Amino acid sequence: MSQPLNVLRNSVEHLRSVIESATNLDPDAPAYPAEWSIADTLSHIGSGAVILKQLLEDAISGSEADAGFNQSVWDAWNAKTPIDQVKDGLTADRALLEAFEAVPEEQRKSFRLKFGPFDLDFNGFVALRLGEQALHTWDIEVALDPSATLSSDVAEVVLEGLGRLVGFSGKANGKTQDIRVRTTEPVRDLTIVFASDSLSLVTATHSEVIDLELPAEAFIRLVYGRLDSDEGNDTLDDLISAFPGF
Repeated sequence: MSQPLNVLRNSVEHLRSVIESATNLDPDAPAYPAEWSIADTLSHIGSGAVILKQLLEDAISGSEADAGFNQSVWDAWNAKTPIDQVKDGLTADRALLEAFEAVPEEQRKSFRLKFGPFDLDFNGFVALRLGEQALHTWDIEVALDPSATLSSDVAEVVLEGLGRLVGFSGKANGKTQDIRVRTTEPVRDLTIVFASDSLSLVTATHSEVIDLELPAEAFIRLVYGRLDSDEGNDTLDDLISAFPGF
């Protein structure tokens, strides 16, 4: 089994554990950000799982996607009660995991999926889901436990494909500059390149002064728009402004 798939399985189990271990869970309680409830977040996890499962099946069978499918899924999930959004979100999350696990090894080797800005092999598709699933799990968990972080296993997998998201999630600010970043757990040297109208992330070996050092899980949350301001750290605040979330 691939490393991304192993880590996704652990993350799916972790989400279920977070929900089932919560005492008197209120599905209408705020998650992160506070405009989203726990039920809203699980609805997003669940509806996303249904849509990605269909994408997986279409890619394997060579079928064309139904243009109205995504909207029909969102409509169905928006109509659910908060309690059902929580329960069904966990069920759909597991169903997508099982669909990934059921793909034979030979089909994994030849798998290719292009959608939106992404061109993904099998592991890349699983890793993309892991990023979404794990970050939304954190959205729920941090509302219940303010000390919650992403696991180092999640961070290692998601960090490898983070460059695909930077151009999509980052917002240029008119500046032209390079920000040298070093992450820990795992250790990586990266550079965020600000062009006048775009952002990109490149791997690097920093022999000069590092502009920002932080745990890999925090850097991932930054790119996903889930890192709060650190007063007094102008570099970090600039990056937080550049990644408002999506």
